[in-house]
Amino acid sequence: MIYALDETLGKLIKEQFPRNVFEEINLKPDDLKISFETPYKGAIEERPAINLFLYDVRENLDLRNKNWTVERSNQNGKAVKKRLPARVDCSYLITVWSQGDKAETEHRLLGGVMQLLLRHSTIPQAYLSEELQGQELPLRLMSLRPSNLQSFGEFWQAMGGKDGTKPKVVLHCTVTISVPLDDAREEVGLVGVFQPNSQ
Repeated sequence: MIYALDETLGKLIKEQFPRNVFEEINLKPDDLKISFETPYKGAIEERPAINLFLYDVRENLDLRNKNWTVERSNQNGKAVKKRLPARVDCSYLITVWSQGDKAETEHRLLGGVMQLLLRHSTIPQAYLSEELQGQELPLRLMSLRPSNLQSFGEFWQAMGGKDGTKPKVVLHCTVTISVPLDDAREEVGLVGVFQPNSQ
């Protein structure tokens, strides 16, 4: 499911990236790569690249719903009881990597990503990968919010700052997906179902 989310974000960026940015930096759209590697020195080999680093996955407790749904079965007069999907936040740090680490090129590309992400509060259905097509709720997209990292300095140091990985400007976005809990299905009898009088 997480890989399917990667595919979805990659498709969204590739197809909706502002075309005027390519003209500004004299770049062909097909030359821009989408990467999901850990962003340390030497890891992003194909450039220019937009890197989406998935650094945090956690249940969204504010959206937790402990209710159950009941789906009536026409075959045996019973119903299937199941829990609603869990809502899970997948948080990405987005950086841009150019040939020669040119700040102007990276900032223009990052600005294009920022513009693209701020257009959407949910990921449009047309960009969902096949595995995410059956999501019961839209994939909520939150951009440019505070990240769950306590210190970006420590983050870049962990990425090999002493060995030459320079800190970069980072965008933060979180996508909320639904994770089905199919193991909690239960068949129950229907009680007190209203039967209209036939006249």
